[in-house]
Amino acid sequence: MKPRTQVVVLDSLEYCANVKNLEGLAQNLTFKLVNGNIRSADLVRHILVTEDIDTIMHFAAETHVDNSFGNSFTFTETNVLGTHVLLEACRLSNTVRRFVHVSTDEVYGEASFHGSSSSESDSMLAPTNPYSASKAAAEMLVIAYGTSYNLQYVITRGNNVYGPRQFPEKAIPKFIHLLHRGQKIPIHGSGLALRSYMHVSDAATAFDFILHKGKNQGIYNIGAREERTIMSVARVRVDTCFPNFLLTCIVKDLCKIFKKDETEQLEHVTDRAFNDRRYFVDSSKLEKLGWKQEKDWAIGLVRFINVCSTSD
Repeated sequence: MKPRTQVVVLDSLEYCANVKNLEGLAQNLTFKLVNGNIRSADLVRHILVTEDIDTIMHFAAETHVDNSFGNSFTFTETNVLGTHVLLEACRLSNTVRRFVHVSTDEVYGEASFHGSSSSESDSMLAPTNPYSASKAAAEMLVIAYGTSYNLQYVITRGNNVYGPRQFPEKAIPKFIHLLHRGQKIPIHGSGLALRSYMHVSDAATAFDFILHKGKNQGIYNIGAREERTIMSVARVRVDTCFPNFLLTCIVKDLCKIFKKDETEQLEHVTDRAFNDRRYFVDSSKLEKLGWKQEKDWAIGLVRFINVCSTSD
């Protein structure tokens, strides 16, 4: 009989965490939750040794861009120092065989509006905010450990994810909860920034493909094929090198489902100190491993709204 996978989750359980999200894992896995911080070198080293860890999936990070403008030191401490602690623990370990570092498409900086996309090999890193700068710095540490100590790493650069159990500081769950309560949706600046959103189920399968099939010391983009503005006046199809490229509007789609007039639901607020107008990544390298985006936006959004309805 094939042994069950043993999973140890190290989590600091801060404001956006919920242990209920982990319910049910023990049914399929040998599972343990450790309440602690990745910046604790002694704790990380202890876990690697006592649990005989052979693979690290490094998701831990401060990720909310708005918070990074007002509390940037926390992002450096968690995203850079925390990553360094993990890497050093791996260097001292005799068991870790693979380090999967979860980064972000924001390390590429603002993308062109002319149908181009950021690729792993051809695009320079040009972060524009404290969050993305801290993630880019963490990537450099991972790559350096690969060169200096032959760490077997894989780096992922993914776009925005939405789906069940997402903390409502992120745009889509935040908008859904506000609409449920009859409150207005705050829009940064013009609301015309372009973002790609992937359902969490597609993101999970992407990580699974990369974990098991990704090339050592490789980098893989994880991106949706569609781009969306927060608000717009219409649904627009854009001709690019991607045949399924589609530009839609999040607020318009949500208000249509809620049967509300979008013009009455919006409230413009001060924009970020700097707000990248567009991110878009080329995921063809990942697709060659066999992964493809499955979840349709309209279906995923409706199901997410239904989940949020039961939690409001």
